[in-house]
Amino acid sequence: MKTNKLRIIIPLAVLAIAGIAFVCHLNIGTLSAIGWQDVAVLCPIGALTTMLASKTMVPRAVISLILFVIGIILVGRAFCAWVCPVPVWGKLRSLFKKPEKDERTEASKKARAEILGNRDNPILTDEELFELRRHRTGMACYAKPSNSRHIVLGSALVSAAIFGVPVFCLICPIGLSFALVFTLISLFATGDVTWSAVAIPVILLLETVFFRKWCSHICPISALMSLLSRFNKTLRPQVDTAKCVETKTGGACGRCSKVCAQGVDPRHPAWGVDMLECTKCHVCVEECPGHAISMPFFKKNSDKPQEQLPAANASEKAE
Repeated sequence: MKTNKLRIIIPLAVLAIAGIAFVCHLNIGTLSAIGWQDVAVLCPIGALTTMLASKTMVPRAVISLILFVIGIILVGRAFCAWVCPVPVWGKLRSLFKKPEKDERTEASKKARAEILGNRDNPILTDEELFELRRHRTGMACYAKPSNSRHIVLGSALVSAAIFGVPVFCLICPIGLSFALVFTLISLFATGDVTWSAVAIPVILLLETVFFRKWCSHICPISALMSLLSRFNKTLRPQVDTAKCVETKTGGACGRCSKVCAQGVDPRHPAWGVDMLECTKCHVCVEECPGHAISMPFFKKNSDKPQEQLPAANASEKAE
């Protein structure tokens, strides 16, 4: 089974388990507050905003934050790809638009072909290639991503302190996903129609379907994870340059960067967003045409540097 199916099954299974527990009156909480009875692990943003709103140090929230930090150090942003339900709802976008040509990908591939295929170029560093590529394409999409998520994160914390209410929790798509499950169960069980039965699906659609950049530009949880994932050294994509199509052909490929939802380029890291944004989704590993990418738990010391052009270019230059 390919991981893309698992990344849909796992979040839906978590929602289903929460729904079954709700029907059976089992107090196991939600993904925003997983636990049993009075013991719960809070969402990190929920934990922070709750303490700021109440202006008190909540032991349960402190423990949750400690566990959150440990989890990020161990597996980075894996939660975003494997557990969070938001990417699953985001797949509904395909129902609202027609397939269109990815101009960014085409421009990227053209730039790669021009740079990698030009035998007159000397061996360049990854950073020099990035600047050359951006200059030749003239496209802003190759610049580093904005810090809008961090602004939202700061706003969520400040608003909680000012208003005494964890404001972001009211619109968080993760919490709303569970609220939708519980609301639908109550709707079918009792037949009572409340405003939440309409409001929750509408807010979820707006956030995850029509706001296409929610995860990369808005979500404060992913912003917090990104700040901490710089300490994560595990499960990072490793490229065997000897197997890479660019090395074998001396031309362009870019398949790994094209399929990455976060914009990470494992082959040429400086061409994409920072590696700390990697969600360990494993897509680049599966889609690499040369089977050159792996994702070991710890980095292999035998990996060769990825920043240079194929060796063939160097030999031709020497001749």
